[in-house]
Amino acid sequence: MTRLWRRPTSVEVPQKAGDDEQEARSHFRDGLVKMRAGNAPGALVAFDRALTLLPDLADAVLARAEVLDGLGRSEEARPEYERARRLWSELPPGAADRRYLFRRRGYFAFEIEAYELVRNNVRSKILPQLAHGNSLLARGRAAEALDSYERALKVDAKQPDALALKGEALLVLGRHEEAIQIFDEVLAANPKDGETLNSRGIARAALGRLAEANDDWRRQLEGLPQTSSAARACVAMRQGNHSVAFHEFELACVKEPANLYWLLYRLTAGRLAGLQGGTDASHAGTGWPATLIAFHFGHIAEEALLGQANSRGRLAEARFQIGVAAIAGNPAAARRHWREVVDNGMPSLIEYGAASNELVRLGS
Repeated sequence: MTRLWRRPTSVEVPQKAGDDEQEARSHFRDGLVKMRAGNAPGALVAFDRALTLLPDLADAVLARAEVLDGLGRSEEARPEYERARRLWSELPPGAADRRYLFRRRGYFAFEIEAYELVRNNVRSKILPQLAHGNSLLARGRAAEALDSYERALKVDAKQPDALALKGEALLVLGRHEEAIQIFDEVLAANPKDGETLNSRGIARAALGRLAEANDDWRRQLEGLPQTSSAARACVAMRQGNHSVAFHEFELACVKEPANLYWLLYRLTAGRLAGLQGGTDASHAGTGWPATLIAFHFGHIAEEALLGQANSRGRLAEARFQIGVAAIAGNPAAARRHWREVVDNGMPSLIEYGAASNELVRLGS
C-alpha cells in the first residue's frame, strides 16, 4: 500500500478545469500521500487547500485532525474531530428501502482513491471494480461508476451484482429505459430481488409508468421481513400507502429515535392518512430535517422554509411538505407544489413517488 500511495505524480488523474470538487479531491489525495510519507506540514497545506474549495469534505477534516494529533497539537485536533463527526451526521441518510450503497453517508474520498489504485493494478478481478464503482455512485459520480461496472462485466458478463449496479448507474444518469432493461434481466433470474424491484419502480415512475412502479414497490413490500420497519415504511410511502407507512415509521422511530427523518415521515404519513400524528415535536433537534418538522407544526413560514432549501433534494422535500400542509384547505396549492416535486425532483426521492401518487388521487 505504501508503494501504491507513493506512485509518481505523472500517473495522477488530471483535474477538470473549473471543478472545485475535483480539485479539492486532488488536494486531499496529495495530502494523504504527504501524510503517509511523514511530511506533516505539507499534508496540512494540502488539506487546507482542499477545505478551502470544499469546506464540508469531512474526510479531509478528519485527516487534518489526525496530522495535528500526530504533531502533539491535540487541543487543535479535538474540535476538528468534532467538526468531522458533525459534518458526517448532517449528511442526509439514504432511504432504507434502497441498496446499501445509497444508504451510506459520506464523501468516500479515501475509498475512491484506494479502490482506484487497487483496480488499476488488479484488472482481472471483479470485486475491486464493484467497490470502486459503489464508492463513486454513492458520491453521485454515476458516469465514472458506470465505467467501473462495465469493466467488471468484461470479466463476467452475467455477474448479477455487476448487472444490477450497472442498472443503478444508468438510473442515476437518467437513462431509464436502459436501466429497466437491465433490471428486467436481473429480476428474470431472481424475481424476489427487492432492491432491484425498488430501482425498477423508480425508473418506471420517472417515465410516468406509475401503476407499474407501484406494482414493483408492492412486491418489494411483500417480500420485506416484518423486522425491517424503516425499509417497509419508506417503500410504503413511495406508493402512497400512508397508513402502513405511518405504523412502520412509528416502529422505526422506536428503533432509531435519533433519526429525525423517520419522525418527519411518521408525522407526514399520519397527516396524509388522517391518523393522529403525535404531539408537537418541532424542537426535536437542529439541522434540515428539524426545520421541516418545525414547518410541519407551523413554527416556520413557507418562504423561510424554501429559503433554507439550498439543494435540489431539499427543495423537493420542502415543496412536498408544503403540499402536505396545504392539502386539507387548499388542494390546488398542494397540487401545484407536488407537481413541482415531480417535474424537478430526483425520481429516487421518497417524495417523488409519494407526490406522484398524491397527484393521481387529485386527478392530475
